[in-house]
Amino acid sequence: MNAAPTTTESPSLDPKMLEKLSGDPAKRIDEVIAFYRRERRPVELFEALKMKSRMRFGLPMIAPPDESIGMQTPREVEIQRGLEEGLLDACRQAGAMLIEDGKIGEGWMYLRPIGDPALAKRLFANVEITEDNYDEMVHVLLHEGVDLARGFDAVLNQQGTCNSITLYDSAIASRSREDKKIASKCLLNHLYDELDTRVREDFAERAEKNGVDPEKIQLDLKNAALGELVSKHKWILGGGGYHLDTTHLASVVRFSLVLDAPELLEKALQLCQYGRRLPSDFQYPGEEPFVDFYPAHAAFFSALLGKNVDTAVRLFEQRARTVDSIVHGSAAIETYIDLLDRIGRPAEALRAAMELFPDDVPLGRVMPEMIEMAGRASEKGDGQIAAELEKFCFDRGDLLGVAAVSELLSPNPR
Repeated sequence: MNAAPTTTESPSLDPKMLEKLSGDPAKRIDEVIAFYRRERRPVELFEALKMKSRMRFGLPMIAPPDESIGMQTPREVEIQRGLEEGLLDACRQAGAMLIEDGKIGEGWMYLRPIGDPALAKRLFANVEITEDNYDEMVHVLLHEGVDLARGFDAVLNQQGTCNSITLYDSAIASRSREDKKIASKCLLNHLYDELDTRVREDFAERAEKNGVDPEKIQLDLKNAALGELVSKHKWILGGGGYHLDTTHLASVVRFSLVLDAPELLEKALQLCQYGRRLPSDFQYPGEEPFVDFYPAHAAFFSALLGKNVDTAVRLFEQRARTVDSIVHGSAAIETYIDLLDRIGRPAEALRAAMELFPDDVPLGRVMPEMIEMAGRASEKGDGQIAAELEKFCFDRGDLLGVAAVSELLSPNPR
């Protein structure tokens, strides 16, 4: 996919061009650079820019075979750093030209070493995704992380919901929480819009036959949320019907647990309200603590929206304290802690973590989150939480954690 850049056959040069080129090496290389820019020859432009960079430091434009520049003296260090900066600038200019000319894979090879995601995103934003460049664009945007939202939307539009869910499970689920938020938002919006449209079309078509007054039909189409619609008019899901693949529905609900934006949580809650009214054979059990799949997810999303918070906290605390972590892992504990932290109770979340995490859970895996929770709890006025975390780490034999907590205990915490 990222094939090595290749140089096409050089164009014929105007015989008079040699006479017009300056005899001064510095001016001549500038003229060569200008020529390659005009001719849109990015590979040669890259080489010419490197040559100019070498000239700046008194080096021959083309390195001799036995050249060796050390890092022993300040001057050598200056030269090495200057050459590196020149190389990155050459990559930037050549990569931009390649991308502008539609050579996605080659352009990305030049841009990738620069480490400038904002530039890359800006350049690729101007490239239309077509059938011809689809694979390369998805690779760069999604798998290389240049613009995950655009890349994932492209997969949704090109390959549909089923393949996008498979992609999420295989390529996104192991990535950062922020990446998961981006992809799950794409999936949630896509599936919600599809389901909401189908349900409303079904309601509009069958409502009068099911005894709904025509005026009421229009009011409900305009004002009723998806969950309210299927709850109020139970015949919509009567007789074993459904409006899209129910495994897709369950997957998107599961992925939505990472989301925070209220408008997205409300959509996820609406999906749960639809799902819990499906025929029982289409309500598949989940994994702990979401075995009772749609009701448990609905409780989680509702709490994050400030609804029935205490009920949700009791539910997930009960699962955290009773589910056998040896059999089911620590997901029930982690979900309870996550819920407490996200509803603004970081001190409770951290104390629950210190109490409930099994001894075989490596602290290194969860310490970053525990440190962050301690910091938030301290900011809320809990003056003891950092000392409690310090003792917890020491009792677990984790001196790395003890050292990290010291930042919160110092007179000038970070």
